[in-house]
Amino acid sequence: MDAESIGRTIAGLRKRAGMTQQELAERLNISNKAVSKWESGQGYPDITLFPLLSSLFGVSIDYLMLQKKGIAVAGNILVDIVKTIDQYPETGRLAHISEIVQAVGGCAPNTAINLARIDPHLPVSVCGKVGTDENGRFILGQLQKGGVNIERVISVPGRPTSFSDVMSMPAGERTFFHVKGANAALTPEDIDIKTLNCDILHIGYILLLDEFDQPDPEYGTVMAKFLHRVQQAGIRTSVDVVSHSNVDASIVRPALKYCDYVIIDEEECCGIWGLSARHTDGSIHRENVQLAMKKTVAEGVKHKVIVHAREACWLLDVHSGRSTEAHSLRVPREEIRGRVGVGDAFCAGCLYGIYHHYGDKQLLEFASAAAACNLLAANSVDGMRPKEEILKIAQKYGRLL
Repeated sequence: MDAESIGRTIAGLRKRAGMTQQELAERLNISNKAVSKWESGQGYPDITLFPLLSSLFGVSIDYLMLQKKGIAVAGNILVDIVKTIDQYPETGRLAHISEIVQAVGGCAPNTAINLARIDPHLPVSVCGKVGTDENGRFILGQLQKGGVNIERVISVPGRPTSFSDVMSMPAGERTFFHVKGANAALTPEDIDIKTLNCDILHIGYILLLDEFDQPDPEYGTVMAKFLHRVQQAGIRTSVDVVSHSNVDASIVRPALKYCDYVIIDEEECCGIWGLSARHTDGSIHRENVQLAMKKTVAEGVKHKVIVHAREACWLLDVHSGRSTEAHSLRVPREEIRGRVGVGDAFCAGCLYGIYHHYGDKQLLEFASAAAACNLLAANSVDGMRPKEEILKIAQKYGRLL
């Protein structure tokens, strides 16, 4: 048994039950100091106490005793139909399609499959909804093939599996045409927090999950309330935001208070605060990115805010206040086959680094190398490599100055 994991679980369950450490100690007829030691990871309950804890919190003994491990990814599940075009045409004009590829898409399958490819031994699971159609069966098959646990993926009749038509140009620029489908029906009640055997839950995308984006009178949004419940269960939370022409800050900001980690791109981060991420010449506006990250931290994020862009990525650590930067890999233009899912690949690298306690610089360099792997394939997952190969790719290409 892992004392730290058990302690985090007990602390989360205690808070969800509205108990103080003293009240829990009295219910168990033990000292307050014993509970404090459990929750700080300095020890765990005597084996005879687990049945009482199980009854008290309404969870199984296995749930209390099994070490929380692995990463769960929740949210958008869809099929990407990637069409490589020679140009994006003006209205009434023609563009030629040279290749059509069907692949999984969305935060949940992209990030989960990438994580499983980085480390096949890492337990990875997905939570979400698909339709009972051909696209839904395709996604489930790809997730299983990728070594991802699909027990928490719900198939719902009457709604199509969400999908996007992705128009991808040779240099990697892409445009999305999206059908919300089953994703719009995903609710917090579809994710049983008590049975999540994970250390981190990553969910995305805010602004593209209709039920989670709804207002809540106490928390601001349903997403914020859900994330709070996840944290109370002793699970660390991480979020991503969908790339959107207009970031609705009123939907994003309430969730930040209940995030341990925020992993987003420069446009999303700056968009939350009404700042421009780029100068008029297209170059990155580093000062605004840093300001936006500081504002995001001030909103209540507990551990790290991580932002990625084409040129570089940045991490702001909440506890030290230190900002770290890493440059992107120098991937030759002729080797780039697409950029679909590059943000999810970066996110997978971040989550892997967080899970394994990487230092900030090491985390950013690994995540940016994972993102570079994504550029080597037209779809969102085929470019990912195992950890050792990712490190070799970083050495092969080097970094932008």
